[in-house]
Amino acid sequence: MIRNIVFDWSGTLVDDLPAVWQATNHVFALAGRAQISLETFRAEFSLPFKHFYDRFVPHISATELEKWFRARFDEVQHSVVRLPHSLEFLELCKARGIRSFVLTSVFAEAFETQARTTGFANFFEHSYFGVMDKREKILEILREQKLDPTETLFIGDMQHDIETAKHGGLQSCGVLTGYNSVEQLRAAGPDLIVEDLGELGSLLKKHNWELPSKNAIEKASLPVVTVGALIVDAEGDVLMIRTHKWSNLWGIPGGKVKFGEPSEAALRRELKEETNLDVSNIQFVLVQDCIHSSEFYRDAHFVLLNYTCKSISRDVRLNNEAEEFRWLKPAEAFALPLNKPTRVLLEALYPKTA
Repeated sequence: MIRNIVFDWSGTLVDDLPAVWQATNHVFALAGRAQISLETFRAEFSLPFKHFYDRFVPHISATELEKWFRARFDEVQHSVVRLPHSLEFLELCKARGIRSFVLTSVFAEAFETQARTTGFANFFEHSYFGVMDKREKILEILREQKLDPTETLFIGDMQHDIETAKHGGLQSCGVLTGYNSVEQLRAAGPDLIVEDLGELGSLLKKHNWELPSKNAIEKASLPVVTVGALIVDAEGDVLMIRTHKWSNLWGIPGGKVKFGEPSEAALRRELKEETNLDVSNIQFVLVQDCIHSSEFYRDAHFVLLNYTCKSISRDVRLNNEAEEFRWLKPAEAFALPLNKPTRVLLEALYPKTA
């Protein structure tokens, strides 16, 4: 049974990715190196972060790097916010009597500011910040806090977090709310990968605070019915969204049908939640089986009900489930790295364009 949790901070409890990316590009600019896109930064960034900077700006000293980074980060860290479900999960742990700790590379001043502004400061028995290599610290924490590794869970968003858990003999959970993609986390081999802390909280409550195995989750699951739609605007452009749940591939908005909910009502609700668009002229196109897709972040069996619909507005406002959107001509949409179900839908609707 899990009695202790060690949390990573960045990308696990708070969203500081935009601020860290901006501060990193500031360092690159001062070092005379070209700045990089957010997507490239996510793909390339790694911990310990000295290894990352050694790859890109090896001629700059660690002292200078830290000075440049901190100067810019102080200017932009007001953008750092709680990640969805993080507060609820911390409250759940507190109510359960879980001993909670933070282990992070974030430097002291930034951590203290963020812990204060997010309201998270009082949830932790002890916080370890400014740690360059967490693998070197985890054994010390276990000894100092007298933690049983078999009863301790490490939650993080990066490969380094999973490696740290393994080094200390802890159980590990990767979350998709931060820096690393599902492919990167899978490569590190955590005991479990979840979309966010909300999903993890539900699983822990369901399994009496034992970390469920992948097989246990699969056996307890039934096929899930989902709805999704290709939204078309007045000009014939289609809306494509990119999400970490589908390995950062492009697809369409949609989600699960609730018990007792008609499929079209579920579709309108999901599209409104994910894009803030109101749609009309909903038309059913096809149904797809999606079983054991390696593109999805966990093993699952979906029954996908696919539709088309119209939207007068192009004013998309994404919720936390998606990372990016584009309005494109169908031919342009085919050129994106698409998840397989979306490609099947597009090919059914635009066979001459495929």
